[in-house]
Amino acid sequence: MTGAKRKKKNVLRGKMHPPHWEDIKQWWKRRLPILEWAPQYNLRENLLPDTVSGVMLAVQQVTQGLSFAILSSVHPVFGLYGSLFPAIIYAIFGMGRHVATGTFALTSLISANAVERLVPQSSRNLTTQNNFSVLGLSDFELQRIGVAAAVSFLGGVIQMVMFVLQLGSATFLVTEPVISAMTTGAATHVVTSQVKYLLGIKMPYISGPLGFFYIYAYVFENIKSVQLEALLLSLLSIVVLVLVKELNEQFKRKIKVVLPVDLVLIIAASFACYCTNMENTYGLEVVGHIPNGIPPPRAPPMNILSAVLTEAFGVALVGYVASLSLAQGSAKKFKYSVDDNQEFLAHGLSNVIPSFFFCIPSAAAMGRTAGLYSTGAKTQVACLISCIFVLIVIYAIGPLLYWLPMCVLASIIVVGLKGMLIQFRDLKKYWNVDKIDWGIWISTYIFTICFAANVGLLFGVVCTIAIVIGRFPRAKTLSITNMKELEFKVKTEMHDNTENWPPSERTNVKVFPGSLKTGSKETLQQVKIISINNPLVFLNAKKLNTDLMKIILEGNDSSHPLDDVNKCEQNTLLNPLSNGNCNEETSQPCPCEKCSLVLDCNGLTFFDYTGVSTLVELYLDCKSRGVDVFLANCTASLIKAMTYCGDLDTEKPIFFDSVSAAINTIQSNKNLNKVSDHSEV
Repeated sequence: MTGAKRKKKNVLRGKMHPPHWEDIKQWWKRRLPILEWAPQYNLRENLLPDTVSGVMLAVQQVTQGLSFAILSSVHPVFGLYGSLFPAIIYAIFGMGRHVATGTFALTSLISANAVERLVPQSSRNLTTQNNFSVLGLSDFELQRIGVAAAVSFLGGVIQMVMFVLQLGSATFLVTEPVISAMTTGAATHVVTSQVKYLLGIKMPYISGPLGFFYIYAYVFENIKSVQLEALLLSLLSIVVLVLVKELNEQFKRKIKVVLPVDLVLIIAASFACYCTNMENTYGLEVVGHIPNGIPPPRAPPMNILSAVLTEAFGVALVGYVASLSLAQGSAKKFKYSVDDNQEFLAHGLSNVIPSFFFCIPSAAAMGRTAGLYSTGAKTQVACLISCIFVLIVIYAIGPLLYWLPMCVLASIIVVGLKGMLIQFRDLKKYWNVDKIDWGIWISTYIFTICFAANVGLLFGVVCTIAIVIGRFPRAKTLSITNMKELEFKVKTEMHDNTENWPPSERTNVKVFPGSLKTGSKETLQQVKIISINNPLVFLNAKKLNTDLMKIILEGNDSSHPLDDVNKCEQNTLLNPLSNGNCNEETSQPCPCEKCSLVLDCNGLTFFDYTGVSTLVELYLDCKSRGVDVFLANCTASLIKAMTYCGDLDTEKPIFFDSVSAAINTIQSNKNLNKVSDHSEV
């Protein structure tokens, strides 16, 4: 027994090889994506658009930094720090080229719960102004930022632990309807938190379950205390912001640089408030003193980590999910890949390291990402350039913002959340595609409104999993049709069709599921027949897309003899974590080969919005590669959902009653093209 163990150990040692330099190099490139794209950076093509985008992004970072710091119940200057350090860290470790990390409304709202609970407003009178403290701020402000920094630190540690545990692969559990409902509900919370500034009402901090309704109840009870000057200035600011941003959106193709209306409004409002002395004349609340410079680093208070554990988990989950959805959308739009686990590391470090520099929790924001899209940013260099301008504001311009009215800052926050709030329009889409997803959206939004963003997110995930588990056992099993029978059926139908062809085209016709040949001198047209044997939902949609694209891209490099076709036959029970087995038959590769893909959807017993989106995305991707895609045995609900969800080709049919009908259409199209070519000759 001992000798067998030694022999086994020697075999294992023989299989283990020391890491090569190339392996180490690739590992560093995966962990530091900047090493991948920075050496290939094209100064001539990318520097100008990145510079323009960086300037516009800096304007957003400064305005949102001030706004979200107040939302987080800390001094506004800490929002400027939160717009600087996380952006630098993510540019080094992150993979999203159009993801601008910084202060974020949802994470600020979550951290505010911990700040108000541990350092309430009532304790302000118990602290004093200390000229020898950090930046000359009071101990009260330092205690508050200490709590927010502790939330950021612990949230980042949780994200890094998730990276070590490789939990990025579990992000498929968070579906698009859940993310949309959670972010919309959280945006509604943020708007509600700004009502007191928009109306100029003095009101206590209200949070907890049903706090959303208590805030509006308090507002209606004290409606007579609304400050008319603040209300009028808020309405004017909102109208100007919405109008100018809509004009920028309409004419962004004609003008190279959009008007930074946020910056213009801040300057104009601050100047008007200074000239008219609104703070003393009308009692208008202003931002107040903003010290310049960056203080030396200091560790967040570790003794309160246990007290902020709940908020830290909320920051870790909500911030990561919202940021990952933006990174994946950017990757899909610009055709590159994002590693879910690497994003855990990037956002974890973007929270841990800045917490030593008095930063509030950070994440990517939809408004900043959309701004990078519209200004034509190419890489993370745009974010690094924006950091230079944020530094200028911190050291030189910050003190000039003393007179900025709080109602104007609140208006900027509300208008900046427009992208999240208009997600209510998604309800129509979910209703037409999958009514269960519509119900999940509504219930997740209600839970987010009644409780908090992290509670709504967890409810949405649990609800989605429970519904899928309940649907899978009722789905039918699938017995794949024998490929030889399909071959015989197609041969027979094609033989009948050849009688209508010209005599010169009837000879040497051979058709089988793997390929179509017409004439010995004709080019091959490769047909891949793939059966989807399982329901298509969020659990397996990503894997289906990966497997199909792998077959399309690699199929031309391999060939399967016709005698081996029966090896692909399956009698499959449904497996929720698989995509079904793919039955394919490929022809010999040919230099001028054209590929067609036939998806047999007979086993696709049910689907959700994520699954339909994946099919539409696959169709459009194949179309851009010159691959014709045909779907056979589709249910009426699947056809309706795909037609509504995507911009499909309506000039030629893509849905068929059977696989043989799809193959007949492929052959008929080829013959028509050949006849037209002969006519031209």
